[in-house]
Amino acid sequence: MLNEIQVTGKKDTRSGFGDGITELGRTNPNVVALTADLAGSLKLGPFIKENPDRYIQCGIAEANMIGIAAGLTIGGKIPFTTTFANFSTGRVYDQIRQSVAYSGKNVKICASHAGLTLGEDGATHQILEDIGMMKMLPGMTVIVPCDYEQTRLATLAIADYEGPVYLRFGRPVWPIFTEGMPFEIGKAQFFSKGSDISIFACGHMVWNAIEAGKELEAAGISVEIVNIHTIKPLDEAAVLESIRKTGCAVTAEEHNILGGLGESIARVAGKHHPIPVEMVGTQDTFGESGTPAQLLEKYGLSAPDIVTAAKKALSRKK
Repeated sequence: MLNEIQVTGKKDTRSGFGDGITELGRTNPNVVALTADLAGSLKLGPFIKENPDRYIQCGIAEANMIGIAAGLTIGGKIPFTTTFANFSTGRVYDQIRQSVAYSGKNVKICASHAGLTLGEDGATHQILEDIGMMKMLPGMTVIVPCDYEQTRLATLAIADYEGPVYLRFGRPVWPIFTEGMPFEIGKAQFFSKGSDISIFACGHMVWNAIEAGKELEAAGISVEIVNIHTIKPLDEAAVLESIRKTGCAVTAEEHNILGGLGESIARVAGKHHPIPVEMVGTQDTFGESGTPAQLLEKYGLSAPDIVTAAKKALSRKK
């Protein structure tokens, strides 16, 4: 089944966001784009050209951008804030907590250049803690789409979703493999059905999980690949359906294993159906400068690392 997945091209997920918000600009007059001096990096050019009156350049003042966005919701606008993931969360966490999450403001926090695959900009920009930070905020929805097309669809979906949202995407060119597949907030996506092991992944790591799954299938292991694009609210029913069948799991994320997808899966498993869970992610560390491929390999986030984790989980299975 995994060998039947079609790659229809390659494109960065941030372009999926840019194309999605451009579509929204044509159909939803309440959508407003704000940026903190990074319009080009967030692919806002077409939206700005078509909707100059619905674009606010806040400059390098991310905290102010969040405050402006919160205020815009009071007048019925749907603000999309845009900057790098590090600046979208770590730099403005207090403003998000107080002005957005606490009062349930309808702000869409759209964060690019997340994780190690930011690449050469190095550790100061490669935030690996943001999923944990944002999922702990009461009422915050957290979405990490896996490719260009899913990011485009997620961008469209969050405009109709009432409440604060954190949408996380990235910089590198990546395979597109979800063409024609529906996207629903809070609904996990199965790329294969299997009986031996579940692999739960998000973001860029979904493709690496698919590649790992192909190798495992070639070795006679029945693999279930599940894309958890919505970290919160988590599709617990889908998680339990899978692990009750397979009896062990691997999680894969471009994020610290502390506080991310892996811990969400382990929490559900621990509460309802305890199983062996191996986590692929960064191991309580900062990143460094390098190409995306080099960094994923060095920090243990490549497809072979998922294969190794899967075999370890299988060896622990009773």
